[in-house]
Parts: sequence; structure tokens; C-alpha cells
Amino acid sequence: MKKARFTGSALALAVAALLAAAGGALAADTKPPSYPNQADGDVVVPDFALSNGEHLANAKFHYTTLGTPQRDASGAITNGVLLLHGTTGSGRNFLNPSLGGELFGPGQPLDAAKYFIILADGIGHGGSSKPSDGLKGRFPHYGYVDAVEGQYLTVTKGLGIKHLKLVAGTSMGGMQTWIWGERHPGMMDALMPIASQPVAISGRNMLWRQLIIDAIRNDPDWKGGEYTTPPAGYTHALPIFNIMVNNAAILQQQAPSRAAATTLYGQWVADYGRTVDANDYLYWFESSYDYDPAPDLEKIKAKLVAVNFADDLLNPAELGVMEAAMTRIPTGRYVLIPASDQTRGHQTLTQAKVWKGALDEVLK
Repeated sequence: MKKARFTGSALALAVAALLAAAGGALAADTKPPSYPNQADGDVVVPDFALSNGEHLANAKFHYTTLGTPQRDASGAITNGVLLLHGTTGSGRNFLNPSLGGELFGPGQPLDAAKYFIILADGIGHGGSSKPSDGLKGRFPHYGYVDAVEGQYLTVTKGLGIKHLKLVAGTSMGGMQTWIWGERHPGMMDALMPIASQPVAISGRNMLWRQLIIDAIRNDPDWKGGEYTTPPAGYTHALPIFNIMVNNAAILQQQAPSRAAATTLYGQWVADYGRTVDANDYLYWFESSYDYDPAPDLEKIKAKLVAVNFADDLLNPAELGVMEAAMTRIPTGRYVLIPASDQTRGHQTLTQAKVWKGALDEVLK
């Protein structure tokens, strides 16, 4: 691997923090920052080597930060927190009111006046390098391990952080949290994987994903990823995502009649046609190919609190995966949140009010 060039240095962040204190607008967009010292940055790696042997030139890893770094006598940042997003999102998902509004405010678990919060866009997502930037189907086939190593470079080389208070993530981000605990066991005080299980994706969870993958690859207008006009046929399969990540009660509220269900399905298809790039979407779902933390759970040393939801179809509690995993992690605890009128299946991950009590626990 060639010598890397990194942007978004710790020095730049310190300057950014001073500007914010003086009233400077630091967010990449034109809106005022929603949280203290909200800022955006990139880490660029001239030659990013993937675990499968492929390489990505000038790989960009985007992030958003909130708060101000606190430093010890040696100058090391001591209050860093890394948050990891789900399969179809980006780091900025955590700024949504149902997440950030419950987590980052005064007195809340991740008070941005107390912690230096890093919202990382994984490779293939948000402002980070992705197929739709231009390489299309020629983009390297990244996996979850590559995503974690890109996040690691963002934290260590880009932001100059040697140790984190917490690594936490939702859904795909939860799965990557398990990988963080195994590949970099001394890097954090605590881990909180949310809406995930520490085993390779299989069974029902893989079957619905394969439906999406095949719908894209078999769309005649996809053209091996080299389309100029976006394909549309595959979008008729994508509502399976909405069906899998919501619970029955939510879907019944959204579609209380046959006619309402037909209309809702049509709206979903139209929305996907407007907002989704076929290659980006395909890579998101194929990137879980290398996910299997089960063999190395004993490598996890940090305090861990794993949170799942009883009505989550993607991570079914009845399989007993979590109970078995906890017997191999002396520092681990498993929290299963019962189904209620406050839960939304897998999408309960978007409702921090439901699970932030466990976050308080892991931070103690």
C-alpha cells in the first residue's frame, strides 16, 4: 500500500472548534449547525487496499463531528464517540430528531457538550466514495471489514484519536460494531451494537437480501452496472425492505385496507425510483458477504451491551444467537426490548427513547 495522504487532521478540527466558538458556520450545507460545533470533513487515502485484494484510488471517507475534543496532559483526545449507521443510511441519520434529539442534547446520554461525537459515512454511503461517483459497476467490491478499516483510518489518522469512549451502531452499524471490538479490541472503553447479531447473515435475513440483489442484477436495464439511464424494473422488488424492517402493527396502520396497501406499495416503488442508485444499493446489500464475527467473539475485551428488539424480523430473538454469544464475552450483556406500542420492529433503532437507557448503562 502506498503511503497515505490524510486530510481532516486533528489540527484542523481544533481550529474548527475555535471558529465555532466565535460563531463561525462550519456545516457543509448553508443551514446553521444543529448541535455544538457541528462540522464536516473527509479523510482521503490515495490507495485504499481492500481485504479481497482490490484497491480504490483516492478513497474518500466522510464524517460529521459534534462537540469539542477534550485532551489529557499528553494532548490525546479523551472524549471521542464513534457512531455507525445502517445499510441504507449515512452518518447524518443520527441528526434526525428521534435519534439526535434524544441523545445529543444537554443532560442526554451523548451530550454534545461533553462528548466529541463522530458520525462516519461508511464506504459506499453518504459523502464517502461510492459507485455512483463515477466508477459504477467497476467500483471495488468492499465488505464490512473494509468499512471498519476506513472508519479506523478516519478516527486515528484523520482525527488523531488513539482511544474512544464508545463505538456504537445500528443495524449494519451494529454489525460493524462487533467487528470493531474484535479487530481493535484495545481501541474503546465500551461497545453497543444495536439491532444486530454476531453471526453470518443467513436464513430469512439473507433470503430477502438475495431477492434485492437478484432483482438488480437481473434487471435488463442494469447492464452490468454500466447504465446511463437508471434502471427501474428492480425498484418493484425494493419494498421488501420496508416490509422486513417494520413490525405488523406499523404496516397495518400504514395500510389498513387492500386499497391503502396497493397505494402504499406504489408510493414506495416511486420513491425508490427517485432516490436510489442501483449500483449503490446493490453494493450495500452485497457488502455483508464477509460478515461473520462468531469465530472471534473471545477477542472482545471492552464492556459490551448489545440491544435487540423482540419484534425485529431481521434479528429474530427465537434463534438464541445472543444468549450463546454472551457466554463467550465475559464483559458482555444482552438486552432484549419487548414488543410494545413504542417499538417498530427493526426500525425501533430509529427511536432512541426506547433504547437509550441501555446506552446510559454502557457509559457508566
